[in-house]
Amino acid sequence: MSVLVHKIAAQFVASLPLCSAMGLHIGDAQDGAPAIILPYSKSLIGDPQTGVIHGGAVSVLLDTVCGAEVFGHPENTVPTATIDLRIDYMRPAKIGEPIYARAIVYQTTRNVAFVRGTAWDTDIDNPVAMAAGAFTFAKKAAKS
Repeated sequence: MSVLVHKIAAQFVASLPLCSAMGLHIGDAQDGAPAIILPYSKSLIGDPQTGVIHGGAVSVLLDTVCGAEVFGHPENTVPTATIDLRIDYMRPAKIGEPIYARAIVYQTTRNVAFVRGTAWDTDIDNPVAMAAGAFTFAKKAAKS
C-alpha cells in the first residue's frame, strides 16, 4: 500500500459505517507495512463455544481492503463497487488476535479492476482467507 493509497484507504474505511462499527482501521502489520486491521472483538464471534471470529467479518475485511486498493489506484477516476468477490477460507483466525489484510490490483481494463487480497493473523504465510475479485473502475482518459 503506497503512502497515497494508505491515506485514501484510511478515508475510505472511515466513510463506511459498517467498517467503523466493526472497528476496522488502517495500521501497520507485524512487518511494519500498512494493512487494514480487524481487531478481535467478542461482538464479532461466530461460534460462542470456540470464540472464533465470524466468516462474515472476514468477508467485510477482505471486501474493504480490495475496494480500498481500487479506490486509491492512481488510474482510477470514480468511486468503486464490488462486482464479484470470491473468498477462500483457509482456517479459523486465532482467538484474541487481530486480523490483518492487504490487497493488490493486478490487472485493469477500462471499466474493471481485478484484485487479490489476503487476510492473516499472526503469520502472513499462513492466511486465514484469500480473496479474488472484480471491482468497478474507470481509467483516466489517454491524452491525445
